[in-house]
Amino acid sequence: SDVCSSDLHMNRILELDPVGRTARVQPGVVLDDLRRAAEAHGLTFGPDPATHAWCTLGGMIGNNSCGSHALFAGKTVDNVERLTLVTYDGESLEVGAWTPGAQAAATTGEGRLAGVLRDLQAIADEHGDLIRARFPQIPRRVSGYNLDELLPERGFNVARALVGTESTCGVVTEAVVRLIPSPQHRRLVVLGYPDIFIAADAVPSLLRHRLLALEGFDGTLVDHMRARPLNVEHLELLPPGRGWLLAELGADDPASADALTDAFIADLPAGVEWRRYADAERQGRVWLIRESGLGATALLPDGTHNREGWEDAAVAPADLGRYLRALTELWAEFGYGGAWYGHFGQGCVH
Repeated sequence: SDVCSSDLHMNRILELDPVGRTARVQPGVVLDDLRRAAEAHGLTFGPDPATHAWCTLGGMIGNNSCGSHALFAGKTVDNVERLTLVTYDGESLEVGAWTPGAQAAATTGEGRLAGVLRDLQAIADEHGDLIRARFPQIPRRVSGYNLDELLPERGFNVARALVGTESTCGVVTEAVVRLIPSPQHRRLVVLGYPDIFIAADAVPSLLRHRLLALEGFDGTLVDHMRARPLNVEHLELLPPGRGWLLAELGADDPASADALTDAFIADLPAGVEWRRYADAERQGRVWLIRESGLGATALLPDGTHNREGWEDAAVAPADLGRYLRALTELWAEFGYGGAWYGHFGQGCVH
């Protein structure tokens, strides 16, 4: 299923296997092009940053992208099976995961790949206990190298160890990525809270439900949208509040999607404002509010440029409310302010 015939831009889907649920892609493939091709088979590539209409698979592999639906689909690292890359000394290598027997055989040779595998095995052997003890067990750990993927219990997965390395170890020329079933009927419940901190406090209880996504944003972001103005025609779809959560649920048939949504709403505490949207048009409008975050906060209401933001911080979702309060206090101490938005179900904030 070719998206583009241009080899110059390396933007072709080389193979899409709906039975095996994989796709072999070049790094220049735009995410939404892969998602459209996969949806023809009821499948999707799970991670989806707000830049899904422009970002490429190579970029997503480079920085281990996540996005709204990484809550149920995992990060990019969780969805990469194999990589073909060129090292900086010009060697082309294909890497993935190795069983112990295959790993032992692969490291005994004299070629470049054998040498690389021996060096990576040495890292795992020397630092394995420290990696196990010190790598934080949070959903949104994307910083640094994925050395934990080299551990034997992770299958010595060299491909996934290279996700997030931002081309510091080699240049990816092809990738085999995992596709997952795409729930065909989706419901969106928009929750309104007095402020973003109370909204963040609610995240752990909402995660008891099988959510596809759980996003958050605050009243400051909405204020910036009104001041520009940017996508303000969609704000009428929000319930009252100064902090909002977008909870998406879904299933392959409408009755099941409705049942999941009914149970979710029935479990909400008294006093929480909510709006429920079943049609794709209004859901899309609400998602545009969340995706306006970066653009809306780039300029201050007076037209001057904002400072660089606090980007991609992550904590355990149970700590999110406490984290936001503490960081806001730190802002105030030094005369700063800003808008909060992010993948709250993953403990991620921008």
